[in-house]
Amino acid sequence: MVAPKKGKNASAQSKPGRSLALILIAIVALTGGMFASGHTTPRLGIDLAGGTSITLRAVPEAGQESAINKTNMDTAVEIMNRRVNGLGVSEAEVQTQGDRNIIVNIPKGTNSKEARQQVGTTAKLYFRPVLATELSGANATGTPSASETGGASDKATDKATDKATDGDKATDGDKASGTPSDSASASATSQGRAASDALKADPTPSATSSDGASPSPSASASGDDAAAKLQQQYAALDCTDKNARAKAGDGAKPSEQTVACGQNSQGQWQKYILGAAAVDGTEVDEAEAVYNTQTAAGWTVTMKFTDKGSKKFADITGKLAQNQSPQNQFAIVLDNDVVSDPYVSQALTGGNAEISGSFDQEEAQSLANMLSYGALPLTFKEDSVTTVTAALGGEQLHAGLIAGAIGLALVVLYLLFYYRGLSFIAVCSLLVSAGLTYVIMALLGPTIGFALNLPAVCGAIVAIGITADSFIVYFERVRDEIREGRTLRPAVERAWPRARRTILVSDFVSFLAAAVLFVVTVGKVQGFAFTLGLTTLLDVVVVFLFTKPLLTLMARRKFFSSGHKWSGLDPKALGAKPPLRRTRRPSRPAAGPVDPKEA
Repeated sequence: MVAPKKGKNASAQSKPGRSLALILIAIVALTGGMFASGHTTPRLGIDLAGGTSITLRAVPEAGQESAINKTNMDTAVEIMNRRVNGLGVSEAEVQTQGDRNIIVNIPKGTNSKEARQQVGTTAKLYFRPVLATELSGANATGTPSASETGGASDKATDKATDKATDGDKATDGDKASGTPSDSASASATSQGRAASDALKADPTPSATSSDGASPSPSASASGDDAAAKLQQQYAALDCTDKNARAKAGDGAKPSEQTVACGQNSQGQWQKYILGAAAVDGTEVDEAEAVYNTQTAAGWTVTMKFTDKGSKKFADITGKLAQNQSPQNQFAIVLDNDVVSDPYVSQALTGGNAEISGSFDQEEAQSLANMLSYGALPLTFKEDSVTTVTAALGGEQLHAGLIAGAIGLALVVLYLLFYYRGLSFIAVCSLLVSAGLTYVIMALLGPTIGFALNLPAVCGAIVAIGITADSFIVYFERVRDEIREGRTLRPAVERAWPRARRTILVSDFVSFLAAAVLFVVTVGKVQGFAFTLGLTTLLDVVVVFLFTKPLLTLMARRKFFSSGHKWSGLDPKALGAKPPLRRTRRPSRPAAGPVDPKEA
């Protein structure tokens, strides 16, 4: 009889229990993680669970009606989509409607309040120098006047400069999720070497100077009507009042001074007088939350500017460092809200900067998102916010699940009829694949924001056929070997290499199609592509670690190895040839002296 190859492969084949134990451990671990997380069901998309639908309307600025065009609308959609769909699978939909409307659908289970804030924050992002700041409302320490600022901010600067001189990096700035009073640092390139300067922020910068005076917008404009009006707005501004915050700085152009509000880590509101915008948010090339392992800074936010933005940023930081502004501090302003107000002590000419403080990962990522996706090419107004019910989606899901159950039942009946005993292995493999798919989907909901929608359910149903196809390929290879006259155990091992290649090629094509579909599409279609790709990968895992080892074990059982007629491997029913046997050549007579007579 033809025996399987010996060596390392034979050793692995003789111990299929290891593979089965491995996949069993993985299932137990994933299931335990699912119950430990408290998310025992997949998060549903807006079409299945309902959610929030937001309508935003583009509002032209004065004399810029032509700015509302397809290019800018598409750019706005892309930015909003990135805001609410950071990984592309949370199933929030962002799409245009008509010439100037954008519809955002946020599924139930998402932090809809936070997502709405992310989308609703539609004004442009600016970097403005801080001219004055103080606590607002009940916590305010004084009433502003027209005198020059000094005192507290200068002291903070001196402390920061001392820290920088000693080479220390301050990491005890205020903790903020994009809130004021961050501890800031930046890196600049000089003569081929990177120089960094870490600065310490004053936790609650006061507007009151050393002589008890309060700040003004600027000394040179103290007698100007516009400056006086701005000073009055600043004096009257109460940032603890929501309506006052919403109206702060209304109508101010980027080239004008303005007032704004921001909240520090203690929950205290601060009010600001800000100079003209020095850098536009569109000039931030990228921003990223990074964990700094080299120092005690912890989570930081790194920024990279465009060439144009680098020059502007170097100019403003140079002026601030040289005390050409009342405070060596600039504010990052989004929708008239100060989301960060770091200090600087030198001109940052390298086009890169880093904001550090007592951030945790979520806070650093939130600020990085604002810097990356905050600058919209248009201004939008929130027209309507409606709640979407899942009644229709629930009916469709019910119908889809019935269709899936019918399809699965037909597949099982076909396997029972055609493969008989082998169908036990196929059904067990399908159940393992289904269980892994369910558990992973449940875990991906809280992990990366994956939401199961109707197209995703469709992708899971399609995967039943892909998984069953892999079993059929292997079973047919085994039966071909039996038809050649081999017994079951060697047939199982000889069939595996050829079946393995076919399965891998088939699954690679399916995964490639899913990957391309995921990249080039958005919204619900991405749910289909993601589910199809996930189940295709799981098919490879199940076939290699479950189906093959299980069939190896079953081949050792008499019911299968003897070719029982209900096993699906009956040699007679398959039309097998006679068993293959090794034949010996007839031995030649030993050589010796030749008889002359015979010769």
